Amino acid sequence: MAGTKDRRPTIADTQLPEERSSARAEIDAFLAKARTLGPRTDGKRGRLAFALDATMSRQPTWDLACKLQAEMFEETGAIGGLDVQLIYFRGLRECRASKWNSDPSRLGEIMAGISCQGGHTQIGRVLDHVRTESKSAKIDALVYVGDAMEEAVDDLCAKAGELGLLGIPAFLFQEGRDPIAENAFREIARLTKGAWCPFDAGAASELRELLRAAAAFAAGGHKALRDLSRRGGAGAVKLIEQMR
Repeated sequence: MAGTKDRRPTIADTQLPEERSSARAEIDAFLAKARTLGPRTDGKRGRLAFALDATMSRQPTWDLACKLQAEMFEETGAIGGLDVQLIYFRGLRECRASKWNSDPSRLGEIMAGISCQGGHTQIGRVLDHVRTESKSAKIDALVYVGDAMEEAVDDLCAKAGELGLLGIPAFLFQEGRDPIAENAFREIARLTKGAWCPFDAGAASELRELLRAAAAFAAGGHKALRDLSRRGGAGAVKLIEQMR
């Protein structure tokens, strides 16, 4: 998605070569929202846009974040029925997206090749890209992982509102508790009928389970969740409890 500051990204801009303890109430709120990602009924594969802030502030926990996210991809691979597109931004106006991919090993390889670089957030470009991509085929959800927000919040809210109208919920995982980012992420989640959930290095195992459960539900609905819970998925158990 390279280009001038004001130009909206196009698909041609985004293609790459074959390329986180939340409080109990916050986790429950996330799960309650995530359950709205019902199984598809049109026979088509689900599509999940997975966006990452790869600016320098995330370097200390980047490896852990990549590992957790890779495990989420593995869960989708075990279930099937979900295509994922990776989107990331870093440096000076660099914002890119992979092709849609259903191979968890390939997605892990792409993430392993991304390094953090200094720069400002480009969340607006991510939202623009997701909206553009949804024109060719429905996107069932956007997951975003980041720690900061350095853009005009009203502009982001306008873009988030567009996604909400398109029925694309945004699930925002915030590393740390920067108040500016938190306010923005909460509002984006509200406008898209998604969810916001904070995390830090001490919540790695909990976030892992939430990510796996969200991916399982997006890909295979209630049956996939039940299967995951039988295999010991704590996040799946929590999600099922919320659905009773």
